[in-house]
Amino acid sequence: MTFPARLAADAALIQQRLDAALAGLADQPVIHAMRYAVQGGKRLRGFLVLEGARMHGLPERRAIAAAAAVEALHAYSLVHDDLPAMDDDTLRRGLPTVHVKWDEATAVLAGDALQTLAFELLCDPSLGPAEVRMALVQGLAKASGAEGMVLGQALDIAAETAAAPLTLAEITALQAGKTGALIRFSAEAGALIAGADPAPLRAYARALGLAFQIADDILDVTGDATKAGKRLQKDAEAGKATFVSLLGLEGAQAQAAALVEEAEAHLSPYGAAATNLIAAARFTISRES
Repeated sequence: MTFPARLAADAALIQQRLDAALAGLADQPVIHAMRYAVQGGKRLRGFLVLEGARMHGLPERRAIAAAAAVEALHAYSLVHDDLPAMDDDTLRRGLPTVHVKWDEATAVLAGDALQTLAFELLCDPSLGPAEVRMALVQGLAKASGAEGMVLGQALDIAAETAAAPLTLAEITALQAGKTGALIRFSAEAGALIAGADPAPLRAYARALGLAFQIADDILDVTGDATKAGKRLQKDAEAGKATFVSLLGLEGAQAQAAALVEEAEAHLSPYGAAATNLIAAARFTISRES
C-alpha cells in the first residue's frame, strides 16, 4: 500500500474509533462540538502510532485506541489554541473554529472533554497489560502537559510580548514542546505497546517534529490559505520570530530537508519495514496544509 493510501486508511480507522467513543453521549452542544472537532485532518500523529505498531508485528486493532487517543488530544489542543485568548483563529481545516460555530465556553469545555477522552482511550485493555497502559498514560501526560505541549504554547504566548524576538535556539526549544513532544510520543507508542525499545523511533521523531514545524513556518509565508484551511501569514503580522524570519526562506527549506534526512537515518535499524515512516518524513515538508 502506498503512503497516501495508508495515511487515508489509517485516518478512516481512527475516525471510526473516535466516533465509537463519542457515540451514545448526551445530546448537548459540548458533545456536538467534540464530534465536530475530531473530524478531518491529516491524522499524521495517529498514523505514527499505528505504523510503529505494525513495524513491530502488531495489527492495527492492538494500537487503534492509542492512535485515537493522540488525535483526541491533538484536537483538544487545536480547539484551545484557536480561542481568542490564545491564537484567536476563526478558521480550522477550512471550517469555522469551535468557538465561532458555538461559543467560547462550549469550546473550552469541548477541549477539556477531548483531553480527558484521550486518557480514557489509553485505558482500553486492547493496548495490553496494565503496565503498558500506565506507560502510555504517563508518556502522553508528559508530552501534552507542563513538560511538553502546554509549556511550548506558554512560551509562544510569552514571546508575543517579549522585549526582543526569540533566538533560533529559543524557537527550537519552544517548538520541541509545542509541536514536537506529541509527535515524539506518537512515534514511540507503537514500540511501547509491543514492549520494544522506542529509542530509534524517538530519535526519528525529534528530527521529524522539528521539520514539521519548519514546514509550518514555510507554509505560513508561501502557502495557499484555501489549501491550508486556516489563516496564513499571522506570524509575520504579529511580528513573531520564526524559522523563516531567522534563517530566510531558502535556509529554512534547507534545514527542513536536512532534518528529514536525519530522521530517515534513524530508521536504518528497521530496514525496508520503515518505508512508510520514511515517506511520512518526506510528506512532512512537501504538504500544503
